[in-house]
Amino acid sequence: MFKLLHASFEGTKAAFASIRAHALRSALTTLGIIIGVAAVITVVAIMQGLSHSITSQLDDLGSDMVTLRAYTPTNQQMLGQFNRLHHDDFLTLKSRVSQVEDMTATMQAFSMGSQVHYGRNSAQTQIIGTDSSYQNVVRVYPELGRFLSSSDDDRRRRVAFIGSSLIQKLDLPDNPVGEFINLSGDWFRIIGVAESRGSLFGFDQDNYIIAPFSTIRALNGERAARNIDILFRPAAGANPEQVQQQMRSILRQRHKLAPDDPDPFEFISAERMIDQFNSITRSITLVAGGVVSISLLVGGIGVMNIMLVSVTERTREIGIVKALGATPQFILLQFLVEALVLSLFGGIIGLALGAGIASFIGLMLPAMPEALVPLWAILLSIGFTTMIGVVFGLAPAIKASRLNPIDALRYE
Repeated sequence: MFKLLHASFEGTKAAFASIRAHALRSALTTLGIIIGVAAVITVVAIMQGLSHSITSQLDDLGSDMVTLRAYTPTNQQMLGQFNRLHHDDFLTLKSRVSQVEDMTATMQAFSMGSQVHYGRNSAQTQIIGTDSSYQNVVRVYPELGRFLSSSDDDRRRRVAFIGSSLIQKLDLPDNPVGEFINLSGDWFRIIGVAESRGSLFGFDQDNYIIAPFSTIRALNGERAARNIDILFRPAAGANPEQVQQQMRSILRQRHKLAPDDPDPFEFISAERMIDQFNSITRSITLVAGGVVSISLLVGGIGVMNIMLVSVTERTREIGIVKALGATPQFILLQFLVEALVLSLFGGIIGLALGAGIASFIGLMLPAMPEALVPLWAILLSIGFTTMIGVVFGLAPAIKASRLNPIDALRYE
């Protein structure tokens, strides 16, 4: 056992001495490994940062919030047929579904356009018609002023609750509560400003206007109210699947659907969106990582080629060492450790370089989320480069260990 440890130690020392003696060649040998690992880590870090950012944003919406909206298959859309949810559907669900904490209806103000004016300034924005329950369902809270009230909806008041970015876009006062903005020729008084949620990949999450559902419905016309989204939160302790199944049964009965007819609506939750997005990012990461991993194999082949050249160059040296009593196992270990160290060295540098490149891309592109290098990527990179060192270093090491000392000493 002692002899084995001593041989291993001496073989490792010899391997490091050889690497130092051929520093430039060793550095060039690891270049393929460095580039391969750096490419893999860059892709993984960016995709993981993207996934983490999206998940955090969706978590802010609340994993228990569910959106019920009309769904039309593509083949029907191509024929000009579109399914819709009506306001009466919302009223029926609200009166008959008990295991719901809160429920609200929303309507996009398409016929009013998306232009908002204040003085000489104008901006593109999203106009949403809804009621006071929206605040509890979506968890949107005022930083200034107040949110919509039930009386605003009952009396069709022309009031607006705005996202914070519109203050800058319209050059509004720092506290715009009480100011009037113009929506397609109609004046609305600002009653509140929402807390900022920031941007997501360049998409401004604070660029919106919320107005009473009844007001937007009256201004848009009755036809616009025939397609709405229904947002709700299941009550504490309620089974979300059971709540959705109850709603599905009510809506299918209201729309007089046959048992084999598909649902003309769909339920979308933050949890489902997170799962779908994570599935997409995992697929992209695997595909991109697999493509750039090919460069790692190229780097491994480079290590093997250089090690084979090294065996040829050091044939006389190997013959002398064997003549002095070195065993084939000692020679095998020396060359195997040399290949392993070169691969690990390249892997560590590539890991640091990849993380640096991903961070640099994040700094240069503000819309990109912060890069994130997961622990599994670090361990996988080190493990894979170790495997490359062993696999591609084994053939040169075996060749060196099998050299006949007499033939090696005669080699010119």
